Amino acid sequence: MKNKLTVVMINRLKQFLPLLSIVLLGACAAKGDNPGLEYAPQMYHSIPYEPLTQIKDKEAGSWLSNREDGLGEFYNSNDNNPYSQNVRQPVAGTVRRTNNGMLPYRLGKDDIEAAALVENPLPASDEVIAEGGRLYNLYCDHCHGPAGKADGAVAPVFLGVPSYTAPAQKNLSQGHVFHVITWGIRRMGAHGSQLSEEKRWQIARYVQTLQQQ
Repeated sequence: MKNKLTVVMINRLKQFLPLLSIVLLGACAAKGDNPGLEYAPQMYHSIPYEPLTQIKDKEAGSWLSNREDGLGEFYNSNDNNPYSQNVRQPVAGTVRRTNNGMLPYRLGKDDIEAAALVENPLPASDEVIAEGGRLYNLYCDHCHGPAGKADGAVAPVFLGVPSYTAPAQKNLSQGHVFHVITWGIRRMGAHGSQLSEEKRWQIARYVQTLQQQ
């Protein structure tokens, strides 16, 4: 009798499951201003504190909102700051650094002598040199050539491209190479806007291996 009752309950449950699935799927459908149900809504509707935008109307987007704090979907002001502002001035005396702790490069184009004294903050590791070589192939090879012999594909067009093994170039410091990549020199254009500070130092490390050939 017990086994028969169990079978009957299982059969009824099988009949009920499709109906339950239809009800659940129907409840998730969006209609009109109703966005429907969402799984983990905070994953889709995070609160962005964007520095260049600030919506102070707490009711903005309330028709769409399912925020836990009950505010409108588009409200993005930071109540923890004065005037609910999203951007604040950094603490006096602080200096922005990169992810690797590098300080901003402050030397100007004409500070070439001071630049020669700056040391490369990146180690001469295989990883740094390999990445520097990859970047060199993208940004430098076409002029300086794959081995730094001034025999790149467009070197004949830009006369005066130096060879890294020439006496005047062989002993150039890492700081000098970095500065030239940053600001350019003579017919070479500046690459500071195209390459991050870290990438420029990586290329300088790779150029050092070409100087030593």
